[in-house]
Amino acid sequence: MVPGMPLADARALAAGGPPGHDPEGGAVHGGYEKCGLATVAADPAADRRALAALADGCGRYTPWTAVDGDGGPRGGGLWLDITGCTHLFGGEGALIDDLVGRLDRLGFAATAAVADTMGAAWAVARFAGRETAPCAVVPSGEAEIRRVLAPLPVAGLRLPAAVVDGMARVGLRRIGDLYAVPRAPLAARFGDAVVRRLDQALGRVREPLSPRRPPPAHHVRLAFADPIGHADQIAAALGRLLGDLRVRLEHAHKGVRRLDLTLYRVDGTHTGVAVGTARPVRDAAHLERLFADKLEQLDPGFGVEVMVLAATTVDPLGPQQDDLDGGAKEARDDDLARLVDRLGNRLGPRSVVRLAPRASHVPERACRPAPALAAVTADGEMEGDHRPAQPRPLRLLPWPEPIEAVAPVPDHPPVLFRWRGRPHRVARAAGPERIAPEWWRDDPGPPGERRCDVRDYYRVEDADGRRFWVYREGLYRPDRLPRWYLHGLFA
Repeated sequence: MVPGMPLADARALAAGGPPGHDPEGGAVHGGYEKCGLATVAADPAADRRALAALADGCGRYTPWTAVDGDGGPRGGGLWLDITGCTHLFGGEGALIDDLVGRLDRLGFAATAAVADTMGAAWAVARFAGRETAPCAVVPSGEAEIRRVLAPLPVAGLRLPAAVVDGMARVGLRRIGDLYAVPRAPLAARFGDAVVRRLDQALGRVREPLSPRRPPPAHHVRLAFADPIGHADQIAAALGRLLGDLRVRLEHAHKGVRRLDLTLYRVDGTHTGVAVGTARPVRDAAHLERLFADKLEQLDPGFGVEVMVLAATTVDPLGPQQDDLDGGAKEARDDDLARLVDRLGNRLGPRSVVRLAPRASHVPERACRPAPALAAVTADGEMEGDHRPAQPRPLRLLPWPEPIEAVAPVPDHPPVLFRWRGRPHRVARAAGPERIAPEWWRDDPGPPGERRCDVRDYYRVEDADGRRFWVYREGLYRPDRLPRWYLHGLFA
């Protein structure tokens, strides 16, 4: 039996005859399972999830991983770009030996190959033979790649089955058979894909690899001789990683905006947490405090073998001037940034915002939420001194609330009004401040927002000392009573 064989043929071979019958004529209870063949319904969605989980788990070897296909007759595969990572494992051979051995312990049958090109690695891993070369390292250089690929079938070039069958009919069964064939006739008969795949495998044409997740700008890795699991051990390892990352960021004149900590466990699974900052930071002590509250969420399982700290988002950050005693100068805005970072990581980054001014005189449109410390330069934000000439209440209601008011007309403040069922007698008042509608706005605004009409605002104080911001809507008309609203509360 081979991968891709029809199920009926495999059942016949396994049972040695028709299903449910003994070759000698007697009945067989149990059918194919008794003969060693067990059938399971295909689940492509589960296969894709398993491949994605394995790709994420291979982050212990390199941050540049991708999924190759979603299963099929020969199963799925993984791409790993291990450039610059092999020295951490003792070389290319040691890395793939560790990888295949780990997959074997998890119950996956796998072969692996390392080569200069993706095409050569794919062909060797899938067609060189698991018994002869479950883990192979192809020597560097086009000549060596040509030698290794020559005896392999043309299916190793990742060609469609119809193209492979067509070439077999004319005697082109091995990759080496294509070396001497002129390119133009080969492409004219079987398509440009044959020539392109051959050149990619030999390294003549570059083939891009799109990683499953964007690779981090900087990352540091720490492997343990024995698995760790205690919270203090994880915290100590994190402190060491932060120190190493700080050195790299200083050399690059960068500061981190987001950090991802991933723990790879002995059972092949992984877990992690992330923190973010409002401004570029490389202070290891501050970042360690941000992680302190989240380390409790990590489950080390049966032990952690590898920890990886990745700076997924970085921004430029110049060198810091030190005092004469060696300590870095910290301004008040740095203290504010640290406070925002701690609140944002505890409550969520969207929960810590500031109100950015916007070019509108209508109070409910005059500002919008913005990141607490980020510089807002969106269209519509006013520049310069945007403060209104008249005082504004400390608390502005989400929407103006209607009130019942008694007031002389046409331009006098109310002498008595009722809000939420409670009467308020006005002792003092100032105003009016007229705010006209925005004539350039054609749309009525967001859902639920009132269309702005001419408003005359008054600051009033009742007999108990409470101060309110009320307004009369619309111009005075003898045939219609004015409508009054309460829009804010002063301290």
